[in-house]
Amino acid sequence: MKKLRVVVFMHEDLVPPEKLNGVPKESAPWRTEYDVVSTLRKMGHEVRPVGIRSDLSVIRQAIEDFKPHAAFNLLEEFDGVAVYDQNVVSFLELLRVPYTGCNPRGLMLARDKALCKKILHYHRIPTPEFAVYPMGRIIKRSKRLQFPLIVKSLIEEASLGIAQASVVYDEAELNERVRFVHDKLKTDALVEEYIDGRELYVAMMGNSRRKVFAIWELFFEKLGEKNERIATAKVKWDLKYQKKFGISSGEAKVLAPDKEKEIVRMCKRAYDVLGLNGYARIDLRMNEKEEIFIIEVNPNPQIAEGEDFAESARKAGMSYAELLQRILNLGIRWSQNRSG
Repeated sequence: MKKLRVVVFMHEDLVPPEKLNGVPKESAPWRTEYDVVSTLRKMGHEVRPVGIRSDLSVIRQAIEDFKPHAAFNLLEEFDGVAVYDQNVVSFLELLRVPYTGCNPRGLMLARDKALCKKILHYHRIPTPEFAVYPMGRIIKRSKRLQFPLIVKSLIEEASLGIAQASVVYDEAELNERVRFVHDKLKTDALVEEYIDGRELYVAMMGNSRRKVFAIWELFFEKLGEKNERIATAKVKWDLKYQKKFGISSGEAKVLAPDKEKEIVRMCKRAYDVLGLNGYARIDLRMNEKEEIFIIEVNPNPQIAEGEDFAESARKAGMSYAELLQRILNLGIRWSQNRSG
């Protein structure tokens, strides 16, 4: 394996320490960043972490000083705006620097959840009925949207703003939750039909050829009948909450072979029609009738060691170091193919 100079771009607040010194990594906000940087170094690569907030010149300076073979992109926002991550990748393309993860066009199509759903619908890939409620507009439900509904931010990721109250059953609850998204998150609201059922994740990677890992599932062992089985912010990030309610994830159970093939086929089509490359995770729901719906498409998902993406890759026989190397190789090949 060729040893590379790799610059790792991340949010300024998530630059990890050189050593843990007793700090519990599992609950640290910079867990992914630490795992990527430390593992790449163990593999023999020369690695330079660089924190970014709102200044593109920091990126340019790091490229000029370090002259990396590739940039490992862990940025999920720029200047506090989630959808600006596509602009950072565009800047890297202008600088002719190979980078990991998805291309700018794929990021733009997938990050705009409404546009993503329209494209999937056009290609007859099942996704729930939805509507966008812009800030400053009257909240009026379309008749084609039937309760229960789930209310989310149109652009934010990582379940920001999603809670048990996000699932609404009448007009009053809908109006209240849309106003919450407008007032607290300062974004337009996405309202879609709530699919009650199993939550499934499909991790994928590749440029022209896509590799699909084992189908993963989010399990709720002790959540109780009164609570909705959805991936709220607490479900994703609160370790105490996870332990209390028996929330875990693992390889999906009791999926018929024909249903697995349907899911894989659906996810490959979505990956292709959105023009994704590098790596992505596709979130799905399956109702009691075993109908499958794509809920979200996540380019550049979380890749911390031990989390869903890395674990589904490990199930396929790929170690964490091998996963990171594969991500690097895909980024370098993508750049080489684009340039000539």
